[in-house]
Amino acid sequence: MRPVMKSKIFRILRQCAIGYIMLCLLLGVLQRWLIYFPSRASEPVLLAQARELRGEPWRDASGAIIGWKSARTRAPMAAHRLIVFHGNAGYALHRTHYISGFEAVGEGRTWEVLIFEYPGYGSRAGALGEQSFVEAGLAALEALAAADSRPIYLLGESLGSGLASALAGRAPQRVSGIFFMTPYATLRGVASHHYGFLPVRLILRDKWDNTAALRPFSGRVAVMIASEDEVVTAAQGRLLFDGYPGPKRLWVQTGAQHNSIDFSPDAPWWREVSDFLLAGPSGRLSPP
Repeated sequence: MRPVMKSKIFRILRQCAIGYIMLCLLLGVLQRWLIYFPSRASEPVLLAQARELRGEPWRDASGAIIGWKSARTRAPMAAHRLIVFHGNAGYALHRTHYISGFEAVGEGRTWEVLIFEYPGYGSRAGALGEQSFVEAGLAALEALAAADSRPIYLLGESLGSGLASALAGRAPQRVSGIFFMTPYATLRGVASHHYGFLPVRLILRDKWDNTAALRPFSGRVAVMIASEDEVVTAAQGRLLFDGYPGPKRLWVQTGAQHNSIDFSPDAPWWREVSDFLLAGPSGRLSPP
C-alpha cells in the first residue's frame, strides 16, 4: 500500500476515533436527560387534576407534596399500604389506574395505594438521578412506617423497579413484599441492548442494579412481564425474576408491549397479585 493511501486511511480512522470519543463524552454528560423523561406541572394544576380523579395530595412533614392517594371516605382503614414508584415518562397522577385496580380488591379494605412522585417530576423540586430518588424514597418509607404499623408493600413500574429494589434492599425490615411491573435486572443491561456500540459500563453514573439491590431482601416478589416489551425487554424482566431466590411468582402478558399492559379494572391479575403478596406471614389474604 502506498504511503499516501496509508496516511489517508490513518486520518479517517483517527477522525472516527475522535468522533466516537466525543460521542461517548457527550452522552456521559447528557445521560440523565436521556434516562429520565419527567413531565412538569404547577401545584395548582396538579391539585385540580387530582380533584377530578377523586384524589388528594400525599404530603411530607413540611407540607410538600410527595405523591398522591385517593380521597378515601370509606371505613375501616385498609389493612395494607402499597407505594407505587411509577415508570419514566409523565408524573404520578398519570398512574391512578393502580389506585383503581388495587383499591377495588376487597372493596377497599385490603389496600391503600399511594403514588410516589420523584424529585424533578410533576411539581416536585429536586434533582433527577439515583441518589436523589433513593434519598426521597427512604424518607417517604420511614415516614409511613412511623405513621402506623400497617404493612408496607412496594410497586415498581419500569424505571420505578430500580427505586423499589433499592428501598427493599436498604430497609428490608420496612418492606413486606414487592410487585414489579415490566421491570429490568440492571439499567446497564437495558442500555447495552439499545446502545450496544457504546461502553455503557463506563458511561453510566446511575447504576440501578436491581438484582444486586434485592440481595438483603427475602420477602415475596411478584413480577409482571410484557412478552413483546420493546423498552426494557422481557429478557431483562426474566433475569430479575430468575435471579431472585426468595418466594416469587411470574405473570406474562402475551402479546403486550411495554406500554400496552391490560390495566382494565376487571383484569384478573389485580386480585391474583394481591393474593400472592398477602399469602406470606406478614400479610392477610384478601376476602373472596
